[in-house]
Amino acid sequence: MSTITLNNVSLYFNDKTCFEDFSAFIQPNAKILIIGNNGAGKSTLLDIIQGIKGPCAGKVSYKGSVTFGYVPQTVIDYPDLSGGQRFNKALSQALSNQPDVLLLDEPTNHLDAANKKSLIKMLKSFKGALVIVSHDPDVMQLDFDEIWHIAQGTVTIFKGDYNSYQQLSAQKEQQLIMQRERLHKEKRLLAKAKQKEQERAAPSRAANRDERDKSLLSAMKERGAQTAGKKSKKFADIDKAINTELDASFVHKKIAASFSLNAQKLSSAKAIVSITDGICGYEKPIINNISLQIGPTEHIALLGDNGSGKSTLLKALLRNPSVVTSGQWVMPPKSEIGYLDQHYATLQPQETVMQAVQRVAPEKNDHEIRLLLHSFLFIKPEQWNKKVAYLSGGEKARLSLAQIAAANYYLLLLDEITNNVDLDTKAHIIEVLKEYPGAMIIVSHDQAFLDAIAIDRTYVVEDGTLILGTSNV
Repeated sequence: MSTITLNNVSLYFNDKTCFEDFSAFIQPNAKILIIGNNGAGKSTLLDIIQGIKGPCAGKVSYKGSVTFGYVPQTVIDYPDLSGGQRFNKALSQALSNQPDVLLLDEPTNHLDAANKKSLIKMLKSFKGALVIVSHDPDVMQLDFDEIWHIAQGTVTIFKGDYNSYQQLSAQKEQQLIMQRERLHKEKRLLAKAKQKEQERAAPSRAANRDERDKSLLSAMKERGAQTAGKKSKKFADIDKAINTELDASFVHKKIAASFSLNAQKLSSAKAIVSITDGICGYEKPIINNISLQIGPTEHIALLGDNGSGKSTLLKALLRNPSVVTSGQWVMPPKSEIGYLDQHYATLQPQETVMQAVQRVAPEKNDHEIRLLLHSFLFIKPEQWNKKVAYLSGGEKARLSLAQIAAANYYLLLLDEITNNVDLDTKAHIIEVLKEYPGAMIIVSHDQAFLDAIAIDRTYVVEDGTLILGTSNV
């Protein structure tokens, strides 16, 4: 493989600048991690590198031939397989071409613990160049040569691994905070000095009544106001620059916006899901002997290996006609169940962000929907009018959550909710789900996430049976 050169590459979406004038090299055997918040342009940068899309400005050049292997964030092929099985099929196909450069977009999203371990082992031994987009801490700990961080319209290149980058970012953040504190202190001193000057000038104004003195005082006052105004503007400009740098300084900053999912209050303590002697599957049963009781405020985790039938059980609870069931199933009506599919099936590509929420909550007016979207970090009109097809994975996850919040369901079925979201959004989702007052069944391979949201009980699908127990995922 020859070196890949990115020369002054820029990417724009509508009125948004993702990054400008980015220049870099991808050397043979290089290991590169791309990080940044949702919607920063990480996935599109992978497309630009391999020539699937052209940059808005700049050029990507290859000396000699380069074979790419690529697995996107969402694999749409193999619809009958689970998310993890789809990824493994796509990865095998990508590796079969013996690529010089392997590009992976959030590769661990749908993987159980065993498959994730196998993937990381393979990545450590891969001999070609490796370019990975990921928010997964386990992937981030790999021995990368460079970190590319997209933020505030710029791609910053750090030579070294992620741990070193975190340490440098933390030091930079602390320096910026101290610089901002000194600036604010100087602003306070200037304000006090201005007040004292006005107090000293007051007796002089009273003592000097003739026109000449009045003119002189007026001129002095105007010059003082101009000087103070210039200093105030200078302080404001510096303050803005510091805050901009703080926003870009490290990827795990805390999200300022807040949102919550408010379930309808249930007057009865009676179980809202009750399954006895249940079976579900397709032409053949996948899960047998299902016994499940869920109270109106219980949070339940559903675990199991890729392809074990977890998503099939959720579809059965939704009365999906493709799933065959038997036994006694007592469930809420489908209209009272909020469902977040790991492939965001509740979203329609040609809808705008506004329309996606209007469809599930037609009783809400535009103002109410805009307020709701604002709390899910869709803040500007161009974001409200953006089509679903052009959203990043994390943006789709947030929009799906906004749909759930708008409809106010009292049972949530969440299938790999943390896939595709950046660490900021993931931390916020944890806080939301910890406080969710309704019932919830959540499928996840992320044990740390499940621990953080304080689930009440865990069920495991194992060898075609649903059992009560614990697991390390």
